[in-house]
This record gives sequence, structure tokens and C-alpha cells, in this order.
Amino acid sequence: MQIPDWLAQQATRHPHRPALIGAGMILTFAELDRWAGTVAAHLQQIVSPGARVALLAHNRPAFAAVVHAVLRARITLVPLNTRLTAAELAFQLRDSTPALLIVDRDLLTLARDAAGTCPIVTLEELTTSTATPPLPALPVDLDAPHTIIYTSGTTGRPKGAILTAGNHWWNAIGSLLNLGLYGDDRWLAVLPLFHVGGLSILLRGAIYAMPVVLHERFDPALVHRALSEQRITIVSLVTVMLQRLLAIDSAPFPPHLRCVLLGGGPVPQTLLEQCAKRGIPVTQTYGMSEAASQVATLAPDEALQRLGSAGKPLLPVELRLITPSGQIAAPGEIGEICLRGPTISPGYLGAPPRRPDEWFHTGDLGYLDSEGYLYIVDRRSDLIITGGENVYPAEIEAVLLSHPAVSEAGVVGLPDPEWGQRPVAAVVCRQPITTDDLIAYCRARLAGYKVPRTIVFVDELPRTAAGKLRRYELQAWLQARAQRSGNESPSAWV
Repeated sequence: MQIPDWLAQQATRHPHRPALIGAGMILTFAELDRWAGTVAAHLQQIVSPGARVALLAHNRPAFAAVVHAVLRARITLVPLNTRLTAAELAFQLRDSTPALLIVDRDLLTLARDAAGTCPIVTLEELTTSTATPPLPALPVDLDAPHTIIYTSGTTGRPKGAILTAGNHWWNAIGSLLNLGLYGDDRWLAVLPLFHVGGLSILLRGAIYAMPVVLHERFDPALVHRALSEQRITIVSLVTVMLQRLLAIDSAPFPPHLRCVLLGGGPVPQTLLEQCAKRGIPVTQTYGMSEAASQVATLAPDEALQRLGSAGKPLLPVELRLITPSGQIAAPGEIGEICLRGPTISPGYLGAPPRRPDEWFHTGDLGYLDSEGYLYIVDRRSDLIITGGENVYPAEIEAVLLSHPAVSEAGVVGLPDPEWGQRPVAAVVCRQPITTDDLIAYCRARLAGYKVPRTIVFVDELPRTAAGKLRRYELQAWLQARAQRSGNESPSAWV
């Protein structure tokens, strides 16, 4: 199925309407369309249609130009997490085999350490060249791959989820039908654009003809001011962002803000109650990379009536819960969340494709109430969500086990009042080593949010007869230890 290029359509329909506001500039839809066409033409001079290009960049307007350009150039985009180490990036580059790595100039050293033999061009060089006429817009093939988003896998190695143009299109349409669309809507993007939550805002802006206000990073004071001065109507946040925003002052949010879309993991009930008392329209959402962002989202007019619910699935999505026995869960019964529909990824890079009629098993647990509203119980049994970032324990364990002093390692997530969860490790050592040395070792090999905040030395780890780690038992033991320590510093646990 093909549809017209959505950015080109909006440039024709609303040429003078602001499309992107950020970094001291305002780009109209006509200007953004022209810029995307020029970048697309430049890309086609470097790589062939059907190739992949990786992008390592901060939130900036040029990132948006590349996102729209790859669609026009028939190229698949691989956005890379700027918080990863060179070793972590190198794995994703080897796995995705891009023909080109586009990088922010200030990330050039990191990119060179990770790129191997992959050619590099700076984002500034790519997006400021005007020597080539803009590439004309072509119909969008909804079945064609548009993006590969890396998400953590159960083995600890990230997996590249393939998202088609159709996945993004239908997710945008489903979100529109749920959240609605008003003539004065402006969506504030502070989530990283390399995450599907941030990327989806750019695409929705073009599909809806809606201005997107882009911030390079989350700064609570700047966001607080932008909500009023930029007349923001929708903002996407994770829990820790909202907590920091609320801490600025107790004044009510501006009345034109109609939706605080809150995702990134289960939300503390106390935070939802605090927002309800202040009349803040928090709309919980449940989503994932494999679903092109939102899966289920509470409708804005129900935000204060159904605290704790992630709402109902977006219209194009089928959702069912499966019990451990393989049966469809009854209302109130916990089961694994399974998904099907046009927003769901056709598969992972290097893996067999998923059939369109095949259910995608998320590994996440939840239940539906008697009216069909979804409540999330847990986000995969061993997944740690810290500040909205997904972390798998196996990846941290592999780094710890690579240290010559460590013979065994187990990692779990413990509750954290600021970040939601924090990774905590228990290790068995074969020779003396300090916690500071192990943390420094991890920090050199893992993104900062993956580094264990606390490392506990133990004589043995709880295991099954087959030698598998009893992660829940370890988590309960570490949780009890943390509670006994009370207000003591984490070093008191060691």
C-alpha cells in the first residue's frame, strides 16, 4: 500500500505553518520539506536506495531533517543512543551494517571509536550542503522499512526492531483517534529522538500538520517555561521528568496544556494522586519500540478518573492477555500482554519475519478490568526501568563477569524514589576487589544509567538445581537488606 509523502502533503496544504521550533529557529512546513528533500538528495549521492544509515546525534532540528529525508531517499534509519559507550555502539553498528554513520560533530571521537570500517559524515556537513537540488517526494510504501530501533533483549544483547513506514503511520493515526487533534496543538519533544517515544513525535508532527517544539535535553526549568510561553498543549514525559517538573513550584500548569503523556514504566500511585490534586492532566500510556511507541493509552478525559490505568489499546491494535496455562485471561486475571496489528514490528534484524496474523508476545504482565482498561503489573520479569531507560540484568552481569576478580554476578532492580528503579548487583569474588573499582570498571563499559548503584559481596548466589539464578529470590533478599539499612548510604550494604 502506498500513500503520499506526508511531509510534502503538509508543505502543500500548510506551507507557512510552523513545523519545527527549536534551537532558536522556526521552520515552516515548506522549509522543512525543502530541507528534507535536499538532505535526501545528498544521501543518495553517498549511499544507494535500500541501504541503512546510522545516526548518532542529540535532539536538534537537523535530526528531524534526516528522519524525513530517509523516507524520501528510500533508506532505512538506525538511530543510535548517544548515552552508550563505544563498545555498545560498535555492537549495534556491526549488527545493523549501515553504509554510513551520521554523527554530531561533538560526538565524533565516540563515533570513530565505535565505527570500525563504517564511513562517517558529520550531521552538520550532511544537512548544510545546498549543492544538490531537493529530491522530489515519492509515494510512501507503508510496507518498506523506515527505522531500526535497538531495544534490550532477554539475552542481554540489544535487538534491532524493524519498524516500517506503515508501523509509524498507523501508530500516529491510533494516537490521534485517542488523544484528538486541535487547531492550536503543539507537542513538546524532550524525550531523546533516538528513542521511539521521541521519534514518534517528529513523525506525528508531519502527519498531523502540528508544530513540534524541540528541546535538546530535558531541563525542568526550560520545560516549565516553555509550557506557558510556547503554549504547549501536549508533552511526553517519563516519571522522573514529571517529578522534577512538579518540584519547581506548586503553581497549576497552564490551562492550555491538555495532555501530559506519561510512559516509560509503571507510575507510582502517589505521583498520580499528586497530579490529580493539582488538576494536571496526566495520561498514562503503555508502549514499546516493537509497537512504534504507544500500545494502549488512557483517553485525556479519563485521566483523573482511572488513576493507574494505561487505558485501552489504540484502535489499530488487538490486545489480549494470556495466562501461564495458555488461556485468555479473565477480567482481573494477570496474564502476558500479547499484541497484533499494523503498528507491530514485522520482526527483529537477523531473525525470521513475523507473520501479519501472528501475535507478538511482549513478556509484560498486566490485567484488564471488567470494562477493558489495561493495568500494567510488571515490565518483563527481569527488566529494570530506570528513568525511562530499559536495562536488562544479563548485560550488566556479562560486564561484571568479564572482570578477573568476579566469579559470579546477579543483577536486579530495586525501587528508587527518583528513577523508579535502580540496578543493584550481588557478586561472588575470587580475589579482593573494592566496590569503587567494580563500579568504575562497569562505567567504562556501560552507559551511565546501566551502572549498578550498589554492589554487594556475597558468598553464593541463590540458584536452581540446574544452576540457574533465582532472580526473584535474590531481589527479595536485596530488598530486605536495603530496608534494614534504612537511611544509611548504599556503602553500608557492602
